[in-house]
Amino acid sequence: MFNKDMRHHNTKRKFGRETNQRKALMKSLAVNLIKNDKIKTTEAKAKELRPFMEKLVTKAKDGNLAKRKIVISTIGILSTKKLFDKIAPKYKDRNGGYTRITKMPRRKTDGSKISVIEFV
Repeated sequence: MFNKDMRHHNTKRKFGRETNQRKALMKSLAVNLIKNDKIKTTEAKAKELRPFMEKLVTKAKDGNLAKRKIVISTIGILSTKKLFDKIAPKYKDRNGGYTRITKMPRRKTDGSKISVIEFV
């Protein structure tokens, strides 16, 4: 009855991966962004990572135990500690827009669009 090719309300990119692989990719990118404050990745991955990180930082701004446990289940203990203790307090008075995506020249090898995503 339903056509599976229509993507109504499906806005997320799939990156040619299965669901658990996609979740692992987002977790890995988020952990690296928290650890290094800036990462270089493809434009599509950066655009998918932005809302993922914005939601984590918003939860971390509140700082209560329940939100901390939710974030730990998403990205792990070490990254959560840095997110709650160092990164989130900087954005206490800010209502979103915690990350910036800067476009870079295309990659020489395969021509992929490259971007840098960093905390503002």
